Amino acid sequence: MKRVAIAGSSGSIGTQTIDVVLAEPDAYKVTALAVASASDVIIEQARRLSPDVVVVTNEEARRRVEVALPGVQVTGTLTDVVDVADVVINGVVGFAGLSVTLETLRKGRTLGLANKESLIAAGPIVQPLRATPGAQLVPVDSEHCALHQCLRSSMRPHTEVSRLVLTASGGPFRGRSAESLVGVTVQEALAHPTWKMGPKITIDSSTLMNKGLEVIEAHELYGTSYDNIDVVVHPQSVVHSMVEFTDGSTIAQLSMPDMRLPIGYALGYPDRIATPFGKIDWTTLARLDFEPPNREVFPCLDLAYEAGRRGGTAPAALSGANEVIVEAFLSGAIVWTDIARLLTRVLDRFSHTIPHTVDDVLDADTQGRRLAQEELAQ
Repeated sequence: MKRVAIAGSSGSIGTQTIDVVLAEPDAYKVTALAVASASDVIIEQARRLSPDVVVVTNEEARRRVEVALPGVQVTGTLTDVVDVADVVINGVVGFAGLSVTLETLRKGRTLGLANKESLIAAGPIVQPLRATPGAQLVPVDSEHCALHQCLRSSMRPHTEVSRLVLTASGGPFRGRSAESLVGVTVQEALAHPTWKMGPKITIDSSTLMNKGLEVIEAHELYGTSYDNIDVVVHPQSVVHSMVEFTDGSTIAQLSMPDMRLPIGYALGYPDRIATPFGKIDWTTLARLDFEPPNREVFPCLDLAYEAGRRGGTAPAALSGANEVIVEAFLSGAIVWTDIARLLTRVLDRFSHTIPHTVDDVLDADTQGRRLAQEELAQ
């Protein structure tokens, strides 16, 4: 039986990980749970799952959990989840999750990674730890999990892969002209046609910034050149990504949109779980459409490519600036078309360096956020 730790157990990835574990109780046991401050949620989860360790990083919330869970080890250190696990699912949002990524790989455990900052911003710091004996990094998102599965079809992916093709739903504004998007509302941008996600990532989907950041992540995960990573719009979100090989063959991974599939893939790896999350009913799937992204209407995609090609701290700065600017849009301070315009100015002003420590990455994130605030103030 595999021991499973869930960092960020109150979030979407965390709660769906619990669904997968409970679907196969003879194969997996949750031994650690961690949240920032969601005390009521983690108390209920702990009573249900009986973990060995419960982590609550907020001190006031932690005191409430300690009172509610007598006899359970309750700590405030996020990385404590790693010691009691074979597989760690990192669903923590933002840089708070970076410590879990680093510690899991240092300890030679399997990391199911849903924390994008770990690779997009801190890729140069994370990469050396992937060589730790026993360490495995398995991506927990639909696109990179799809690529991971497709790449298993090759014995020599470093010489046989021609292209990685990430699919994008196109978001709520697929097919729209630039002129028609000038006055779109927050509610319109949040109306994603396929996935149910948090507000920030839903806005990123509407600008295609999320797909650009996933390009950076794919480069870090698989070492593929940016020239050989493409994006194609696929509105049905059934083909989750594809790999084209040197002989012209293309291998794709298909399933209905269900995040429990990539979570289960990470839990079971290198084996597959027995529960068919995302199973396709082929009698109802009428068509699969593909089209190129409109890079003039959605310039954030190429901004991410540019930051990725610059390398070093540029992706960290772009990611940090994007968070600030998207929040400004969500609060009504700017219009949707300002997002790409302001990010372009931030990237033009930022001077990237090569990070050697976590502090270097955090400093780049801080600089990106500061530049974004300055642009918003103007």
